[in-house]
Amino acid sequence: MGKRVTMKDIAEKLGVSKVTVSKALKDSPDISSSLKEKIIKTAQEMGYIYNAKGRMLRENLTYSIGVISSEKYYGKDDYFYIDLYKHLSNSLEKLGFTTTFNIISQSDENELSVPNALLEQKVDGVVILGQMSLDYIQKILSYNYPTVFLDFYCDKFNVDCVITDNFYATYEITNMLIEQGHTKIGFVGNIYATSSIQDRFLGFYKALLENKIDLNKDWIIKDRDDNNNFIDIVLPKNLPTAFVCNCDKTAYLTIEKLKSSGYKVPDDVSVVGFDDSLHAVLSQPKITTVRVNLEEMGRRTAKMMVEKIKQGEKHYGKMLIKGRIIIRESVKALK
Repeated sequence: MGKRVTMKDIAEKLGVSKVTVSKALKDSPDISSSLKEKIIKTAQEMGYIYNAKGRMLRENLTYSIGVISSEKYYGKDDYFYIDLYKHLSNSLEKLGFTTTFNIISQSDENELSVPNALLEQKVDGVVILGQMSLDYIQKILSYNYPTVFLDFYCDKFNVDCVITDNFYATYEITNMLIEQGHTKIGFVGNIYATSSIQDRFLGFYKALLENKIDLNKDWIIKDRDDNNNFIDIVLPKNLPTAFVCNCDKTAYLTIEKLKSSGYKVPDDVSVVGFDDSLHAVLSQPKITTVRVNLEEMGRRTAKMMVEKIKQGEKHYGKMLIKGRIIIRESVKALK
């Protein structure tokens, strides 16, 4: 008996990726008809296609996961969720699953329009990447697919989630500022926009409380509206000595606003961010931030999803992934 033919063998023979082969064999619309026919023909000639179809029929699985996200997270230079999706997709591929990535427009989200892959039962489970409206989440859950929330949670739904430890990481980075002599500290972020921003604010507030530092409401500044659209940052008349920003993009915009208003960072005001995204290194000065472990978040989500599909009713609750502080040039200790 010869060696069992794998998707990797087919991919190497045709000079394409394993993911491309997998998608073609699952009749994915992402692959052109001509390439799909070529891959299927090669797979048949190599003796693969029957076994693949037999496995899918036997297990009643498509071996595909639908990933759903909102377009509001994909503006110019916003690569955080793209990078997180790549880690999730790679981890699922190692477990034998492909993904369909659906970025939902604001109008489709408002109209509760669901991707065809869900309607046509072409996926085995769903990952919702980033917070979406409650009505839209409820619509997705009504299809009864195994579901995981990635990078957010909502206690209105009994759904497992994988999130970075927003609360503790912001608590730590705020304490770092306090240890360097800062007692006048503001927070930049709309605490009503997402659960992640709320948790980061609460971590910031806990650090103030423990150090008996009063919370100045004039120093709590919005960076976006309630629909997650970024707005102009309005600086207070009397500035704190440091700002804790809910993400690196906000930190970048805060630094630019401070500089355009005649202030120097970090000489006049220190600024920290969160995520360790592209904005942290594009900024001048580069931003001290919290690095989110995207690879681990993707790996844990993939493992959780596959176990939920193959083992039935299995629940994990909230899975917190620890981040770590990355020191750069946007913070200066007070004398």
